[in-house]
Amino acid sequence: MKLQRTRALVAALGLLVAAQAAAAADAWTSVRSQNFFLVGNASEKEIRQVATRLEQFRAAFRQLFAGVNFNSPAPTTVVVFKSDGSYKPFKPLADGKTVSVAGYFQPGPDVNYITLTTERAGGNPYSVIYHEFVHLLVNNSVGKGSVPAWFNEGLAEYYSTFAVEDDRRVHIGRLVDYHLLLLRRQRLMPLAQLFAVDNHSLERGRHDVRSLFYAQSWALVHFLILADEGRRLPQLGRFLELVRQGAPTDDAFRRAFETDPQAMEKELQRYVNSQVFQSRVATFERGLEFDSRMTAAPLTEAEAEAYLGDLLLHTDRPEEAAARLERALRLDPALVTARASLGMTRLRQKRYAEATAELREAAAAAGAQNYLAHYYYAYALSREGVGEGGMATGYAPEKAKQMRESLRKAIHLRPDFPESYYLLAWVNLVTGENLGEGAQLIRRALALAPGNEHYALVLAQLYLREEKFEEARRTAEPLTREGVEPALRATARSVLASIKGYEEQVRSYKAQREAQERETQESAQKGRQPPAPARDEAAAPAREPGKTDDELAAEALSSALAEALRKPRAGETRVRAVLTRIECVPRGGLVFVFRAGARQLRLTSAGFDGLHIIAYTPDAGGELACGARKTETTAVVTYRPSADARSRSDGALVALEFVPADFQLK
Repeated sequence: MKLQRTRALVAALGLLVAAQAAAAADAWTSVRSQNFFLVGNASEKEIRQVATRLEQFRAAFRQLFAGVNFNSPAPTTVVVFKSDGSYKPFKPLADGKTVSVAGYFQPGPDVNYITLTTERAGGNPYSVIYHEFVHLLVNNSVGKGSVPAWFNEGLAEYYSTFAVEDDRRVHIGRLVDYHLLLLRRQRLMPLAQLFAVDNHSLERGRHDVRSLFYAQSWALVHFLILADEGRRLPQLGRFLELVRQGAPTDDAFRRAFETDPQAMEKELQRYVNSQVFQSRVATFERGLEFDSRMTAAPLTEAEAEAYLGDLLLHTDRPEEAAARLERALRLDPALVTARASLGMTRLRQKRYAEATAELREAAAAAGAQNYLAHYYYAYALSREGVGEGGMATGYAPEKAKQMRESLRKAIHLRPDFPESYYLLAWVNLVTGENLGEGAQLIRRALALAPGNEHYALVLAQLYLREEKFEEARRTAEPLTREGVEPALRATARSVLASIKGYEEQVRSYKAQREAQERETQESAQKGRQPPAPARDEAAAPAREPGKTDDELAAEALSSALAEALRKPRAGETRVRAVLTRIECVPRGGLVFVFRAGARQLRLTSAGFDGLHIIAYTPDAGGELACGARKTETTAVVTYRPSADARSRSDGALVALEFVPADFQLK
């Protein structure tokens, strides 16, 4: 019986492998249009039709929104499946189950993926793709945290109904039936509540609340753009500009729309209940025709497997990706794209030695051809110096040299790929070398992706290290808005706090040195020994026998830092400790784990918001994130001790102030 089961298992595995091979053995074709690269097992005609629709959408936006940067900083690959059956193994998963979709858009810093099937039984794939394309436009142009969540989602839904008629007439803002039906069945949420939803709370909200949020956001954007012949459209632009400048939402609303939210709610309710929903039609003089400018070529089976494996990698399915990529390399060991993707897959699997080896070989084989192979190799090397918490421990000189060489090759091969500039600037920030060059590099990355808030954060940190405090402040302040993701916002706030601390330290030290120099000059003129400087809380210690100027400067900075630290309040305890990891609680909240001498401290927090987080040292490095931290990050920790002796927590974290490793709390 056991032998029969074994044979059955082997047979089943053989059928599975055969099915995978048969899927890859389909005739695969590539089509390159002006702005997209498409691959698929659909017919060449169908793939060209998909390319035409995507190019038309992009071209219409460029003409309707002149001056807006619609270029994606990462290339976009479109995978076109001939049937829903061949598409199913590559559809997204939720709780281990395949999600029934006709298409989806998967953005990424290195490549964007669009996937869809031409089999209409699966529904219309383009509404989801157009929706996510609008997010790409907004995020790349102004930044996800720079616009309210309701506007970002409402605008994406508004343009998800995009359609082209006769290559010249463009239909925008058509009715979304299920949104309107929901809004007429349920009571609208107050606008103040709608405006209070940010990207973080939207992702964590209940399904029914999210559905109402999307529907009402769509209706509000539709109303503001089209109602009363577009009377409120200029006001909408004014509102968004005020919010971008940091004005409170309620104040910006009243100033821009010249009314209050309650009055606007009544207008919106009447609009939703009306029987006429208009759409916008734009007619272009020249047709949106692209097919004649496309080129097509057949793909080998190995190339098809490589694209499918890379798609699975970018949808966070590394085990399945590895199987596809390994097969691609068995079919064609010289296929650089497959080897580079396999290296990144090994990195995702935390098989670091294999990842570095694969990517080293890919970069060496790539020569002057594949920019991603060089970028991936540098990225893998950079992760060896970074703990899972996102903090860099530093790079050995030889490793930093290797990363710089690979990144300069990547930049030479693809000058418009911003991630290479970003990573090279990050290497300079971590090593503390060539900071001016690092700032130039990250400014170039921001020119390519103006809305990337992570790039802006690194630029602020570089300015801080250069002691360009005003530039650092101007760069970091927009990142503290409520719409910015919490971890990034917390780091930006720590940069601002560091600026204040550094400025106070520098002013104090310079004042002390200037006072000592004046005393020395006056004493020299009078022919006597200079008196010891007077001691007070803000002054440096008097010179002690055998102490150098550097030692005195260090004491002065330590004294200034001690004064700048947050003072504990009643019921609070303050200790010097080392942050070792941050644990994300499944149902929300965080646990910060510290080492305080021989003792471990576990301190809880509802999130990053509300915490007093400051970095008085550039060694605090990158962003705060959940996970273990290999680097020893020294901090002054303030918390309220737990009153329950049975609690697994030692208390509630109040303040986290990163300090130099040699700082001693007195």
